[in-house]
Formats: sequence, C-alpha cells, structure tokens
Amino acid sequence: MAGGVNGVTSANWDSEVLKAQGLVMVDFWATWCGPCRMIAPMVEKLAGEYAGKVKVLKLNTDENPDVASKHGIMGIPTLMFFRDGKKVDQVVGAVPEGALRSKLDSLLG
Repeated sequence: MAGGVNGVTSANWDSEVLKAQGLVMVDFWATWCGPCRMIAPMVEKLAGEYAGKVKVLKLNTDENPDVASKHGIMGIPTLMFFRDGKKVDQVVGAVPEGALRSKLDSLLG
C-alpha cells in the first residue's frame, strides 16, 4: 500500500479500526474491481493530505470476507468511516474527490 494507506485484515481489524481513537476511513475493495482501482490514487492522495487527522486503511474483501459480511458490504468500493470504533458514515461507489473531501471535512467538523 502506498502513501499513508495501510492494509487491514480480519486478524488486526479490532486493533486497527474498532479500538482506534479518532476518525478512521476504511476502503473496502478487491483486485478485480475497476471502480476500486479508479479511486485508489484518490484515496492515497487524501490519506497524505489528511495525515495525522484521519487514519486511512484498505481491506481486501476477497481476502477478508468475514469483515465485509459483518459490516454489510454489498457493493465495492465502499468507504466506511469510524470514529472511536463506531461506524459513523459510509459512501458506496466511485465518488468524485470533492465529494469525499467534503465528507471527511464534515466528519472532522
């Protein structure tokens, strides 16, 4: 994973997301997903811009289907936002950078 984006798996989900303090954005994706590949550079760019404010993680849904299922992921890409371990919002689909930036700004409030 490039930039400020780290991978997360079933094994470290609790420690990386549910026990994390502050805002966490998780990109649920898969290698075969075109829209996922399309937004990946944007997610990495925003991870760099929001470093220190937002923890950005990527979870491969094919390799970690238990986590995806537990969180009701029906389509990818899905960007899910957690604050102090609680889900606070989500965006499904390839959204424009401006929309994602606005979402992050509003969640950081």
